[in-house]
Amino acid sequence: MRRQKRDKSDRAFTRGYQSGVNGKSKELCPYEDQASRQSWLGGWRQGREDQWDGYTGKAGVSRNILN
Repeated sequence: MRRQKRDKSDRAFTRGYQSGVNGKSKELCPYEDQASRQSWLGGWRQGREDQWDGYTGKAGVSRNILN
């Protein structure tokens, strides 16, 4: 059985989260349309907060935000 594709906003959020956790700038957002851009920025903000709170590396496995 094939897995259903996630919608664009979920993918944008996940990619933004990864960028935020890795300390990248929010200016690197690859999305032009407003909805995807907002999702990406929301994920980026959450990723930055998690990085500041220490949820990186092995400690971030328990956070499990990406599922």
